[in-house]
Amino acid sequence: MGGEPRYRYEELAGFITDLVDGGTLPPGSRVPSVREISRQRQASISTVLQAYRLLEDRGILEARPKSGFYVARGAPVSLRTPAMTRPPARPTRVTISGLVVNLLEYAADPDLVPLGCAIPSPDLLAAGRLDRFLARAARVSGTENNVYTHPRGDARLRGEIARRALRWGQALAPDDIAITCGCTEALTLALKTVARPGDTIAIESPTYFGLLQVIEAHGLKALELPTDADTGVDPAALDQALRTKSVAACLFASSFNNPLGCTMPEDRKRTVLALLARHRVPLIEDDIYGDIYFGAERPRPFMALDPDADIIYCSSFSKTVAPGYRIGWIATRRHMARVLDNKFAFTLCGPALPQVALADFLSSGGYDSHLRRIRRTFQDNIDRMMRAIDKAFPAGTRMSRPAGGFVLWLVLPRGARTRDLFVRALDEGICFAPGDAFSAGSRYANCLRVSCGHPWDARMAHGISTLGALAGTAAR
Repeated sequence: MGGEPRYRYEELAGFITDLVDGGTLPPGSRVPSVREISRQRQASISTVLQAYRLLEDRGILEARPKSGFYVARGAPVSLRTPAMTRPPARPTRVTISGLVVNLLEYAADPDLVPLGCAIPSPDLLAAGRLDRFLARAARVSGTENNVYTHPRGDARLRGEIARRALRWGQALAPDDIAITCGCTEALTLALKTVARPGDTIAIESPTYFGLLQVIEAHGLKALELPTDADTGVDPAALDQALRTKSVAACLFASSFNNPLGCTMPEDRKRTVLALLARHRVPLIEDDIYGDIYFGAERPRPFMALDPDADIIYCSSFSKTVAPGYRIGWIATRRHMARVLDNKFAFTLCGPALPQVALADFLSSGGYDSHLRRIRRTFQDNIDRMMRAIDKAFPAGTRMSRPAGGFVLWLVLPRGARTRDLFVRALDEGICFAPGDAFSAGSRYANCLRVSCGHPWDARMAHGISTLGALAGTAAR
């Protein structure tokens, strides 16, 4: 509100804003009527109406004809979005394993405010229902599923995945799919299939540190490309890289990149596919966040836009329903034989019972209702987190505006070092992810990622407020 309210209507506006920020009035909910607030707060109708109009102007409330006022979807914030990143146009050897192991040790600590790891809270997931399917599978077919399966994985589960893909125009046969140990194994198999040690992989910048770890483990180099916080990789920079560098493959997120949250528009995706086809470079597509969209429709993956393109598609259920089950999948027609050879050599096959249980869960229709619920929850969490960050962080901070997923990327004023901030935050009982973990070349030292995967409560609100104050000190 910017200081103490001068007028009664500003006081009422502050009262409603506090209810929104505290979660009493979540996004999309109806606020008390003008008459109700007039009676409760002993204010005139015109004063309450003036307060509601002020909040409407600020984007906090929206008026619906013949229905009243509602909390607006989408947090009204003043912070600008991050600028296009500009990493050096040269391949880099990746050396981040030590940083990531250190981060993950703290991110798993339940005593710390959980802003560090992009793993949903167990309280938000469908663990109870899924466990019942697992218990039933063990009871009914435990003996027959206590065997090695084909490296492709459970046929029913692959069929359910193929049927779901048809909804957004991705025509897959069950034999185009292999079940993996999470999305990480899918990405590992994909890189092993199309690249050799010493090769260069073009990636978004910043990108998920898990992808960088896989690239490092394979002895590959990373070519970081300029990336926009809204629309993804810059096609002109990609074109330049493909014309002047030897690139073995590109590895891009198709929806809600971690950590920026960006999603390429379809026309840009088609441009990227045309460039890759011209230079005969395969695309490894990471679509792990695709089902966590906030709009009316799920963004279509690259593979759905051109089924004949040289694409290896990777995804997982870890972000939506069962991180502990470690069930992901890889889809490709052109490279499946080599993928299966590598799968057999690495892990032989995946555990059978969890695959049977997940296939039963998907066929029951429970996954869709679960997705609708967690999409609302993650959107509400992000809205509240954005409003809290807008209030608490120093002037000059920039913040992403994702339309899906559950992470936010913050760029602090130059001079702030989030690796040092990380140490100070741990002393205050807070964990987040420092920005230098999201680059092969230790860039983004003044950036950080926060996770919105846990329910918003007083502890989370206090954590953001404290972190914002620490960031302010670091920026000065």
